[in-house]
Amino acid sequence: MPKLSFVYFDVGGVALKDLSDTPKWDQILAELGLNNFDPDQVESIYKSHDDSICTGKFDLDQLLPLYQQQFGTVIPQEYSLLTTTIDNFAPNTDIWQIIEQCQKKAKIGLLTDMWPRMFPELVKRQLLPPYTWDVIIDSSVEGVRKPMPEIYDLAQSRAGVPAAEILFIDNREKNLVIPRAMGWQTFLYDSSNYDQASKEFATFINTFAI
Repeated sequence: MPKLSFVYFDVGGVALKDLSDTPKWDQILAELGLNNFDPDQVESIYKSHDDSICTGKFDLDQLLPLYQQQFGTVIPQEYSLLTTTIDNFAPNTDIWQIIEQCQKKAKIGLLTDMWPRMFPELVKRQLLPPYTWDVIIDSSVEGVRKPMPEIYDLAQSRAGVPAAEILFIDNREKNLVIPRAMGWQTFLYDSSNYDQASKEFATFINTFAI
């Protein structure tokens, strides 16, 4: 039975329910009146700034004047895209007991792509599992994001255990390729079905000596 000494969890789509695998992002854009324009053009504005947002170089709410300039939409000055997005998040209580089980026998951490100002707000709203994390790798703080190799090197260094004893749970296969190649254990968590994903993860975690 393989040994685990450290378990990293992704946040959005794993440790909490975010917009992953839902139409909620499109609904937010529709509320801004952006559904009346070419969706590829609307999406291209976000995509062109995605890396900069997740590495803390650009604030999500700085997209709003770009949308207004490009499409002529009128967005209230007090509107916050970050706040509205987080309003659509919810705790993923299905996974809490499994995290507690992991914590009894191994160190636990978060390895997550974050937007600037997001993590403190998640804590404030009590959306995250109610546990003390041994390591938190927040892309907006560290300046690197998944799936950049540097973020996994950083996470492994801070875990302080052999690669083979690290498990990483993420809801996107592209984020598991590099850590798997580094020798980590990985689990793909299906954020389109949280209940089933948690049941499968509970079974999976029992295959390890932790």
